[in-house]
Amino acid sequence: MADVLNHLANNLPRRKFDAVIVGAGGSGMRCSLQLAEAGYNVAVLSKVFPTRSHTVAAQGGIGASLGNMSEDNWYWHMFDTVKGSDYLGDQDAIEFMCREAPKVVYELEHFGMPFDRNPDGTIYQRPFGGHTANFGEKPVQRACAAADRTGHALLHTLYQRNVRARTQFFVEWMALDVIRDSEGDCVGVIALEMETGEVMILESKVTVFATGGAGRIWAASTNAFINTGDGMGMAARAGVPLEDMEFWQFHPTGVAGAGVLITEGVRGEGGILLNKHGERFMERYAPTLKDLAPRDFVSRSMDQEIKEGRGCGPDGDYVLLKLDHLGADTIMKRLPSIREIAIKFANVDPIKDPIPVVPTIHYQMGGIPTNYHGQVVAPAKGDPNHVVGGLYAIGECACVSVHGANRLGTNSLLDLLVFGRAAGNHIVASKLKDAEHKPLPKDGGDATLARLARLEGSTSGENSQEVANDIRRTMQTHCGVFRTSELLGQGVSRIMEIAARCADVHVKDKSKVFNTARVEALELDNLIETAKATIVSADARKESRGAHAHRDFPERDDKKWMKHSLWYSEGNRLDYKPVNLKPLTVETFEPKARTF
Repeated sequence: MADVLNHLANNLPRRKFDAVIVGAGGSGMRCSLQLAEAGYNVAVLSKVFPTRSHTVAAQGGIGASLGNMSEDNWYWHMFDTVKGSDYLGDQDAIEFMCREAPKVVYELEHFGMPFDRNPDGTIYQRPFGGHTANFGEKPVQRACAAADRTGHALLHTLYQRNVRARTQFFVEWMALDVIRDSEGDCVGVIALEMETGEVMILESKVTVFATGGAGRIWAASTNAFINTGDGMGMAARAGVPLEDMEFWQFHPTGVAGAGVLITEGVRGEGGILLNKHGERFMERYAPTLKDLAPRDFVSRSMDQEIKEGRGCGPDGDYVLLKLDHLGADTIMKRLPSIREIAIKFANVDPIKDPIPVVPTIHYQMGGIPTNYHGQVVAPAKGDPNHVVGGLYAIGECACVSVHGANRLGTNSLLDLLVFGRAAGNHIVASKLKDAEHKPLPKDGGDATLARLARLEGSTSGENSQEVANDIRRTMQTHCGVFRTSELLGQGVSRIMEIAARCADVHVKDKSKVFNTARVEALELDNLIETAKATIVSADARKESRGAHAHRDFPERDDKKWMKHSLWYSEGNRLDYKPVNLKPLTVETFEPKARTF
């Protein structure tokens, strides 16, 4: 069998590029634009058409201290981000991101992005959760938005610029595995054309993962079906650890029963959360910021209201988001898509009635470890900051870590732009375009072809969707808004049982048309890696910090747990590394209790 695989791997069709970027969302296209404009031969792989990447679902805005509405500066933005991260964010990367924020927004404006405007022509900015002036003194308007369709406008703007720069897009292609040589450097990827089933090696001098998140490991999620953790799965199988995977953000306002996102921008524009008594309950939990406290805080407050019997509806399992008091004109101008979503998915018109909402899994703070240049960092050869040659990761699949234990709203789109651009600049500065391609290892495609052969060969295994649904049910039950040692321990056992079933999945649909069953089975390999990393890391962390709320350990424990987790697929083991509390130029923000 090994001889046959070697023969097949050596005979796979190949194409060579200066750079291969896996993912055509906000970070992937911001990086590809930087490279294409510098003359690099760039290939961008995407499972969907670029403008349908999940960045399109981002609604609220891009955080940047432009100061268009009132006084603001990057240092206040940095403080809010560090505090929002529950002090687990690396302060060098956070300073870098907040300093760069105005620059990347003005670049987008010059690219033609249709931001909302003030009467004087400057970019309109709305309030958002956790954004404050003067180190927490009062809310500030920092979110730069295009109505409630910011991600949509961003993707179309970047796609048009990439077409202009002659970026090459491989649409409906799925990367399967990364290829590393004997020195551990990345020399390309193996990819599948989804329509034909053709497998190809894409050789590259540099490979950039921009594959987005893995929210589909939960049953209730704001994430698209394409968000299956492909970058994390590929990295884990290649021996790269995954960092801080226990930290997943539950967005406070998903439509009850549907999970569709209702942007925090609704509360930024003045929307309020109510319990069944009509009480604005966030005033009790966060007297200063109220409904605009950070997301982990609001989600837990909502969950507590529901668990204590103050939820709405026949089953008391949601709360209400009221915005009718804003007036029809404001809703139609600032929140048109939200009205559309509420009518379609909740059967209510928010101009007249409140929207039923519930916390829903939304965003992963963890991912592939990187530095703020986007280079993948994996401990090796005694060096805790060893850089994996030729491999970068950006966007939600990466852990820089600017989000720490909880991401501040609008910092996701900012993260995409700042680190997509930074990775592009770092690659250009390293002059990789002038370098030779490193030779491929002889066994470069063996593991991938063995996976494909396993799927074709199995006749007794389960359908991949049955197994994937069991992953989602297990994660939803055992790794939710509030966690306990008992729940997490049971969840780890259950996920490990499901992992064994993943090894014998059967592709029942043998047709070669779009390879739907085959693609879903390959995605399952990525889902299970992400689920294992998440629940094993969560079970080990004996404290409550940010989005990781542990009922048995309700306090944050800086003495024992001020550290990043690193999960390794091989051996299903954990290691840890320190948080970087030293910024680039300013004083450290020392950890304090979070109050709002």
